[in-house]
Amino acid sequence: MMGKKMKAAVLYKPGDVRIEKIDVPRIKADEVLVKIKAVGICGSDVHYFKHGRIGDYIVEKPLILGHESAGEIVEIGEEVNDWRIGERVAIEPGVPCRKCKFCKEGRYNLCKDMVFMATPPVDGAFTEYIAYPADFIFKLPDSLSYEEGAMMEPLSVGVYAAKRGNICPGKTVAILGMGTIGLAALQAARAFGASKIIVSDIEKLRLDFAKKFGADHILNAADVDIVEDIKKIAKRGVDVVIETAGAVTTCQQSISIVKKGGTVVLVGLASENKFNLDVSNIISKELDIKGIFRYANMYQTCIDLVTAKKIDVKAMVSKYFALDKTLKALKYADENKAESIKTMISV
Repeated sequence: MMGKKMKAAVLYKPGDVRIEKIDVPRIKADEVLVKIKAVGICGSDVHYFKHGRIGDYIVEKPLILGHESAGEIVEIGEEVNDWRIGERVAIEPGVPCRKCKFCKEGRYNLCKDMVFMATPPVDGAFTEYIAYPADFIFKLPDSLSYEEGAMMEPLSVGVYAAKRGNICPGKTVAILGMGTIGLAALQAARAFGASKIIVSDIEKLRLDFAKKFGADHILNAADVDIVEDIKKIAKRGVDVVIETAGAVTTCQQSISIVKKGGTVVLVGLASENKFNLDVSNIISKELDIKGIFRYANMYQTCIDLVTAKKIDVKAMVSKYFALDKTLKALKYADENKAESIKTMISV
């Protein structure tokens, strides 16, 4: 592939995405070259597209977005022994240093030297080929599509949230927010044996998906008092709350609806990063409040769950666009949240 060109969707500034011809990357000895087949559009991609930054991460030079990806190996580095050309893979988009205390403890998502795709200045997968470390790709069974492979990234967040909540048979769970991550967490909670799952959102499409994926109680937050309704369903409160909406209100509601001794898992990132939580209630109820940052050691678990048909990710893909239409796809994902769950780029 040396000297060949490939197409890539390049973000120059907010709202400005151009399809360009760039060099196919050259692989290092421990890398493989993957021909990208499918890339999901994440909320972070849309945020960079609209605003050119997320917090301290600022697009200061042209950037290729996209981090939910899968593809086919077409070239192998000289030190890579476990992979073969033609194998189908899902790509975990974060590569840590592998040497620090967090990495050695298995919590590599907390590594301060993490290199994460589509996070400035690191390019992502809205392109035809990427060079990638061979130890952060995962084999896709023939029964799974490339689109399902790309969905392993958001699924990993939902499964990790369920794991951090210690969801197991007999537990009652409330999930606030039924976007892609919330729906993934719902399916994970069901797969882990939760006895009762209560969900909320304000969009009918998302609540319809929640019903399809096995939620026991579905609440439209636009029509009911979430706290009062959940207290009627679970009089002592729920064992676990997973907050994925990223709203101040739902974060505050989480403290009210969880039982004494229960667990709250905060997934969504509220636009206001400082707000009041009922600390006296957290203390008197002796709650465990857990944050999650991305995920760690989830990809193979997610592949196994989908392969075993315990989780359905393909149903969440609402719309497909070609790589040439990435600009249109990003606009669609931004403007059609009420009508779409996951927008996918087919390469």
